[in-house]
Amino acid sequence: MEKLTLPLLLISLLCAQPSIAQDEAPADDWKSASSNQAGKEYPKVNSEGRVIFRIEAPEAQSVGVSFRDSNAFTKGEDGAWYGITRPLDEGFHYYTIMIDGSDVPDPNSMMYFGAMRWGSAVELPAHDQDFYTVKAVPHGQLREIYFHSESTDSERRAFVYTPPGYDQNPDQRYPVLYLQHGWGENEYGWGAQGCADVIMDNLIADGTTRPFIIVMTYGMTNEIRFGGLREFKVEPFETVLVKELIPYIDTHFRTLADQPNRAMAGLSMGGMETKQITLRNLDTFSHIGLFSGGSLSPDDLSDLEAFKAKNKLVFVSYGSREVEDGTRRGGDPEAATEALKAAGINSHYYVSPNTAHEWQSWRRSLRQLAPLLFTN
Repeated sequence: MEKLTLPLLLISLLCAQPSIAQDEAPADDWKSASSNQAGKEYPKVNSEGRVIFRIEAPEAQSVGVSFRDSNAFTKGEDGAWYGITRPLDEGFHYYTIMIDGSDVPDPNSMMYFGAMRWGSAVELPAHDQDFYTVKAVPHGQLREIYFHSESTDSERRAFVYTPPGYDQNPDQRYPVLYLQHGWGENEYGWGAQGCADVIMDNLIADGTTRPFIIVMTYGMTNEIRFGGLREFKVEPFETVLVKELIPYIDTHFRTLADQPNRAMAGLSMGGMETKQITLRNLDTFSHIGLFSGGSLSPDDLSDLEAFKAKNKLVFVSYGSREVEDGTRRGGDPEAATEALKAAGINSHYYVSPNTAHEWQSWRRSLRQLAPLLFTN
């Protein structure tokens, strides 16, 4: 195969994409992605949201990437393979490298758990990334714990965010948000992909939200094949959460251990879990957050007056592309939110601009939800 210099290579790669005009060149402002492993120059991103990859696979016959509408890679004069994507949404994206038909992780990327495996991802700079950027503010801690689950006869893991000053103020107690990941992800998701601890540090530092504890645990009690979500039963996890994890957290952390100071939220599958579990446990949870995981309407409530008496907040969010292309779940979330408001329930609806079913939608959703929690 002919080897090309990088400038000629980029032109060749772009011309190979049928959706891109042959005389169009990418913006030449490439920067190494923040999701790269330390010391790795590639992948690089530019201001258009394109990503360029460099893969060393000298014996390979073909190399590509899993992003839709990306070209097959071409060898450069250095012997490495290069490929470029279409413009992507800002934010976080999983991907795999395809070498001779096999999907493999990119050795240049840090590893993240998604799609039921540890793999690669790339971070595209966002216009609003300041809210999840690490700053010189007081920082909380993301603590890894194990708790015993009698119902599953296992030791289960959770991550617990404690706000800044938790160890310095031994007399202070805090509300708790139980925050769930999506299908194919695990308890690492909100701390790694979601930047939940950084988001909270920044919100607390600028006085936007009240300090509270966040608990993140694995939302399944059995392994279901990918694509088999309909086979999943939430009841065993409900037992783990309500009967085992919550008592453990209230015993081992300085919580405000009552219903008005306990919330649950989740993304996608975690939203489905949140809806089912909170509606069955109104004496346990007072605040509900559903991120790309269905909506809540008066028709979902068997006893509207009992719900109104106990619930403090219903928050529903989606990425704008989910709303536009009809991939949202649970009917019309905006109409459902308005119906709850009309019934006298404190309900909020948020749409993340120019994002789909992805972490940028859910980071923004947490940012919007947090200031609404535990305000009384």
